[in-house]
Amino acid sequence: MKKFTVIAIDGGAGTGKSTTANLLSNQFNFLHVDTGSHYRAITAALLDSDISPVDAAESPNLNKIKLNSDITGKKSVITINGFSFQQNILRSDKINSSVSSYASIPSIRLHLFNYQKSQVELARSNHYSGLVMEGRDIGTVILPNADLKLFLTADETIRSKRRELDGESDQISIRDHLDKTRKIAPLTQCNDSVIIDTTQLTKEEVLSHISQLIHNL
Repeated sequence: MKKFTVIAIDGGAGTGKSTTANLLSNQFNFLHVDTGSHYRAITAALLDSDISPVDAAESPNLNKIKLNSDITGKKSVITINGFSFQQNILRSDKINSSVSSYASIPSIRLHLFNYQKSQVELARSNHYSGLVMEGRDIGTVILPNADLKLFLTADETIRSKRRELDGESDQISIRDHLDKTRKIAPLTQCNDSVIIDTTQLTKEEVLSHISQLIHNL
């Protein structure tokens, strides 16, 4: 295993990205960065300002949105103008149904690009053993030189049930279509990604498999 390790995890909703990243961060002392929460936070901020996806795309005024990080335990939490949104807001039905529309806007993705890349140095400067970042364009766009790229998949029915168990209502098939067909940074797997189908696997089995991959780096 390398002294400082960068792990990229991509995949659709409900494939187990957050659970896996959280377990890896605890086991290896990695800083955990959930880029999905970045888009959810910006979505919440724009909705609070009554700015629709159409308005955001036509008249982007993102310079007023200042992005910073609060580190809580082993997790980096995005702040927008010094404010962080609670998880019950970020995971609400309203945000679930809107986030893919905002995330497809090029100016929003560009605004987050450098911030997300800077998380590697944030992890290094805070003496973590590495970084595990999850999302939909991590291995392809944000961290193309990651030490290990993972792409998680799962049966759509299982993914929907997982969301229900989390107390969420999520239009997974619609979000998948939007994420895979957007013009900028679509959800896609890298040629050098390790594909893991989590449909029939427990979280412990997924963790064990990935842990071995990390130890072999």
